[in-house]
Amino acid sequence: MARNPAPFAPFEWMIAWRYLRARRAEGGVSVMTWISLIGITLAVFALIATLSVRSGFRSEFVSTILGANAHVTVYDVGRVGQQGQLDRAIADYEGWAQRVAEVPGVTRVAPLIKGQVLISLRDSSSGAEVYGIARDDLKSLPGIAQSDQAAGDLTRLDEGIAIGSGIARAIGAGVGDTVKLTSPNGVKTAFGTSPRVNAYEVVYVFSAGRYDIDRTRVYMPFAEAQAFFNREGVADELEVMVEEPEAVNALTIDILRAAGDRAQVWTWRDSAGGFLRALEVEDNVMFIILSILVLIAAMNIVSGLIMLVKNKGRDIGILRTIGLSEGSIMRVFFICGAFTGLIGTAMGVVLGCLFAIYIDPLFSFVNYVMGGGVWDPSIRGIYRLPAELNLSDVLSAVGLSLGLSFFVTLFPARRAARMNPVEALRYE
Repeated sequence: MARNPAPFAPFEWMIAWRYLRARRAEGGVSVMTWISLIGITLAVFALIATLSVRSGFRSEFVSTILGANAHVTVYDVGRVGQQGQLDRAIADYEGWAQRVAEVPGVTRVAPLIKGQVLISLRDSSSGAEVYGIARDDLKSLPGIAQSDQAAGDLTRLDEGIAIGSGIARAIGAGVGDTVKLTSPNGVKTAFGTSPRVNAYEVVYVFSAGRYDIDRTRVYMPFAEAQAFFNREGVADELEVMVEEPEAVNALTIDILRAAGDRAQVWTWRDSAGGFLRALEVEDNVMFIILSILVLIAAMNIVSGLIMLVKNKGRDIGILRTIGLSEGSIMRVFFICGAFTGLIGTAMGVVLGCLFAIYIDPLFSFVNYVMGGGVWDPSIRGIYRLPAELNLSDVLSAVGLSLGLSFFVTLFPARRAARMNPVEALRYE
């Protein structure tokens, strides 16, 4: 007794391959095959490129935040002063810092003084936010101390100040220049408070990778900031760094308990949470839109297979007559569609990965062709268009493309398998 051949037998692959490479003169639909192939390729390429830019933008945004800002900021709940103002100064900041530093998972605690000033050099001036911090604490900030575009010597912070590259460009300052800082809350006299104006040497110019930080931030020695802003013996807040910033919420309770009853905390997720949630929503929407694009490209496979089934009606009738089962006919045309989806997906993955790897020269070329100004860091916050190639993003794109390609192929393949051989050969 003759046995049915195993699924996807060699002869099924041979017939499918012959149909795929058939010329127009032989009744083939190679043009539709190429259109389907190109459509799947471009759709997968667009999906991987978008996902990689999405991942890169989030990573760049988070890394620049964590590289130059506190993971957790500890404040005092505040007390009302004699004139009705709210005073949040931390008198026992050394004790607070020592207790918080003992919390498991905390890597560094630094007292800070913060204040607003006007920084000027010759006829140029700009607003700035001063961070008073100890030199060793500032050296542990990777976004500041390990900046690739930094100039000067950070070890000389006790002799001057460090300014962002954006401020340096705005007022035309460089390492070695002497700038003036003006604070409205300066010297207290019998006639009121007069502005305080001090001159400092610029010993370090940094680039933290974020436009808003580089454009506004100035670092000053902690003791000098206490004197400049009339904060003798106190600190405005504690800057806390942790081992795992992404899991910072798990440490907030322990930090609060260590700091004491008057403490409150503000994490980097609290400050950037709105933006991160907006990114997540945008990610989901973009994935859905691009999934529809992949589906549209996969529908080209259906069109090509329907034309192939129509043109190969006589062949189907002959194959059924000589003994091929409905399952074999279905698998032949399934291979035709699935092979197109597989090759298109592979080519799209290659193009998408190359785009993510070489995005910097590609974007530089686009910027050159457009005459510059394509990427405005003052709007987007970071200086370049980032891309990060993640295996999960590639696998999700591949799974979506192959799943849709295989699924839509089933319908025309089933139609071919159920074709009546008598009707197919009636007029032959």
